[in-house]
This record gives sequence, C-alpha cells and structure tokens, in this order.
Amino acid sequence: MSEGLAHVVSPLNGARFDGLISVREMAPQGMITLRGDLAAPAIKNAATGVGGHDMPGQRQASGDADRAILWMSPDELLLLLPYAEVPGAVASIGKLLEGSHALVADVSDARTGFELRGEGLREVLAKLAPADLSPGALPVGEVRRTRLGQVPAAFWLKSEASAQVICFRSVARYVFDQFRRAAQPGSTVGFF
Repeated sequence: MSEGLAHVVSPLNGARFDGLISVREMAPQGMITLRGDLAAPAIKNAATGVGGHDMPGQRQASGDADRAILWMSPDELLLLLPYAEVPGAVASIGKLLEGSHALVADVSDARTGFELRGEGLREVLAKLAPADLSPGALPVGEVRRTRLGQVPAAFWLKSEASAQVICFRSVARYVFDQFRRAAQPGSTVGFF
C-alpha cells in the first residue's frame, strides 16, 4: 500500500455480496467537488487537467475506473482520481482558478463508492431508486443523481453490466445492505 493510503480505511472493509449481481465496496478513491461556471475556460482547463479526460456533457461521465469527470449539476463537477493525488490536485486547481469565482473541495473522506456488476444491474437499481432506469431513459455513461431507499446517491452505468455508485460514507452500511437485499438470488422481478 502506498504511503498516502496507509491511514485510509474504507467504511466497510471492502464488503462484497454476490447474488443477482455482485456488489463490492470500492477502495478509497479521491473525489474533488469543483463548482463554478462550467463554460468558463479556466474551469474547463482545471477539470480536464486534473481529470485527465474531456469535459463531459450534461448528466454525463467522462473517464475510466481510476480517473473521471462527472457532471453533477449545471455548476458542479465531481472529479475522481487516485486518493493519494488529491492534495496536490486541490492545490493545482486552486492556483489555476485564483481570482475566479469557484469552489474546490476535497470530499474524498466524506463519500464512498460501490461497484455493481451483472446482467440484473438495472433491475437491482430500480428496486431502490425512484427513477426510470430503462435503457432509453438511462443510457450507458449518463450520471443519475437520485435516492437509494432513504439516502441520496449518484450512479452511472459504465456498461450494460457494470455501474459505479457514490454515496455519503456515513450511510455506506445502509446502502450496502439495501443492495444486498435487492440482489438476493430468486428475487428477480423481470421488469427489464
């Protein structure tokens, strides 16, 4: 483990469940909230420089497992990057945006992530989220901010059989348990 991650503990110690789909708590990941005018060149340059990918469109994710830029609202992005890089990235963004109307915040320790894999992915998510999860309403790569049961969360499909979910760290156990219940073998509804 790198020196930068020696003190980092995930809320559920890498919990995993295999049922209709597999649910896995992800390792700690760096997350930076960047708020400002998303059309401003300074904001775009800061986001893409740290995020390592093109600026995403509305409600889109741009990136891969290690590094991504997520459109969260008309004035907010979430940058995902390796945990150990966050302090340097926050400092770099701060310098790039000096004098600009912007907010940069390290939210890495306030949030956690889950990886969902399997063919029943949309069905399991639909049991928990009050959102239209049909392929026409939620294409691969689109970010959805909604609720999972009683708590706020964001997720996006990386493929038809893979999704990433982000929620507050304080509700990690609740979210994991909800996924575990929704993914119980034999609980297929057959909606999708």
